[in-house]
Amino acid sequence: MGQKAVLFDMDGVVVDNLPYHVDAWLLYCERHGIHLTREIFYKDLNGLNSKDTFEWLLKREISKEEINEFEEEKELIYRGFYKPFLAPAPGLMDFLTLLKAYGIKTALGTSAGPGNIDFILDGLGIRSDFDAVIGGAEVTKGKPDPEIYVRAAGLVHVSPENCWVIEDSLQGIEAGLSAGMKVVGMTTSHSAEELSHTHITSPDFVDLFQKMF
Repeated sequence: MGQKAVLFDMDGVVVDNLPYHVDAWLLYCERHGIHLTREIFYKDLNGLNSKDTFEWLLKREISKEEINEFEEEKELIYRGFYKPFLAPAPGLMDFLTLLKAYGIKTALGTSAGPGNIDFILDGLGIRSDFDAVIGGAEVTKGKPDPEIYVRAAGLVHVSPENCWVIEDSLQGIEAGLSAGMKVVGMTTSHSAEELSHTHITSPDFVDLFQKMF
């Protein structure tokens, strides 16, 4: 059968934190006179990396220096909102324990930058549960391009057809499917109907292992 792997998105999957991210984007845009609604975010921006998000909002190309500056302000707002509520998604810890027990490789493939990755992984104490971590800063093309999941599979030495991707965003699901992987659609930001093109849909990690393996 060959070695298997589970590749995790982070925001909206490992943690159910998307409402806090959206609140941070809304406040950032309000401060800067940019039009954004919650509906637009979930439809068009959920799952995109910061560069693609800022370029979509500002309708222009943005330099690396600008992105670093804009992102720092937005992520400080987000971490302030979410810190008091930081918690693993229901069933995550048991799910990670089962993966380890069965020798299944794990990788995190997230559009987030290093500050947010550290905030979540170290805040929850789960960094050691992942065999590899790859963030938005380390890929040339963000989701929906499959690059991040292809590279994550490479880091854990597992072929794409033996990988499961766990995603909540339409862009991330497209990335996983385009990489030739099986995909679990987490219904934290879209309904099961909207994610019906995935192999399995689930609200969280409770009993998910049994459905996948």
